[in-house]
Amino acid sequence: MPKVTQLKHAHSNDLAQQLIGTWKLVSYQVEDKKTGEMIEAMGETPRGRVVFTADGWVAFNLEGSDRQPAETDWDRAQLMKTLVAYIGRYRIEQDQWITDVETAWAPEWVGTEQRRTVSVEGSYATVVTPWREMPNWADRGASRSLIRFERA
Repeated sequence: MPKVTQLKHAHSNDLAQQLIGTWKLVSYQVEDKKTGEMIEAMGETPRGRVVFTADGWVAFNLEGSDRQPAETDWDRAQLMKTLVAYIGRYRIEQDQWITDVETAWAPEWVGTEQRRTVSVEGSYATVVTPWREMPNWADRGASRSLIRFERA
C-alpha cells in the first residue's frame, strides 16, 4: 500500500498534502439518483470529522442531528441510520481519495475500497461519493453524498 508521500502524480501529491489534518463537517446532503432530490439524510445539523494522517491513515465519523441515547434495541437500530464511521489506509489518485476500509460502522464496508472525489479550496474541502446504495438507507436505492468540510 503506497504511503501518501509516495504518490505518482504531482497533482495527487499536492492534494494529499492539502488534506493532511483534521476537518470539521459543514454540510452533508444526499442526492437521490432517480429523482434528483437533495435530501438532508442526517438532518439539518449533522456533526462529524475526518482526519487524514501524513502516514496514510484516515478516520471518518459523521453523525446525524439530534441523536439521543437509545432506550430500546429498536432505538439502537434506528441510530445506525444516522451514523457513518470508518477507518483505513488511504491513498490519493488524481482528484480521488481512496480508502481501504479496515473497520466500519457497517460490516459490509470492511475490506472494501471506498472512493471519493475531493477538491480543496482555501480552508474548505468538498467531497462527492460515487452513486451507490448506502447501508443506512438502502431502501431508497442509488444515491450519492455531497459533503463539505472546513479545516478544524
